[in-house]
Amino acid sequence: MRREYNNIRHNHIVIAEYDQAWIDSFQREVICLQRLMGDLLVQAHHIGSTSVPGLAAKPVVDLLLEVTDVKKLDDLQATSISHGYQFWGEYGLAGRRYLTKGTDPRTHNIHSYTSGDSELKRHLAFRDYLRAHPDVAADYVSLKRRLAAECNHDIDKYCDGKDAFIKHYQQLALEYVSSQS
Repeated sequence: MRREYNNIRHNHIVIAEYDQAWIDSFQREVICLQRLMGDLLVQAHHIGSTSVPGLAAKPVVDLLLEVTDVKKLDDLQATSISHGYQFWGEYGLAGRRYLTKGTDPRTHNIHSYTSGDSELKRHLAFRDYLRAHPDVAADYVSLKRRLAAECNHDIDKYCDGKDAFIKHYQQLALEYVSSQS
């Protein structure tokens, strides 16, 4: 699947050093999303590399939203666009609604699922695993930097190169979360 956002092919893959401002960006975006979604929004989580203290990342803040009913977000498509979001629907993952914000550069990725969806647990487990295992987080940064240098700014190649690492550690993360319960 080609990864095109706002009809712009991103020409640069930049891995930036960790920036505390990513936390503020997440918090400001949650306020905007609360205004947009109202009672549909149950909880918002900061995920992705920008949510892991000290981890270098592409400077795009990822949000994971728990909503009462993900299908009801479809009714907010026009309103979300007027609030600066691009609405992508499921975008390849059943049960998800995906939005982005910012065009060049893109600033936020927003993944929404109905409360209780197993994808919520998977995303949060991976984030928490990286936070709890700095050695794995360091390996992840090394991989991202290597891929950014080797992929000639091909976002598909970059994402595909991370896939095996992410899937491996997501599985370990889910096992880790289960063992902590």
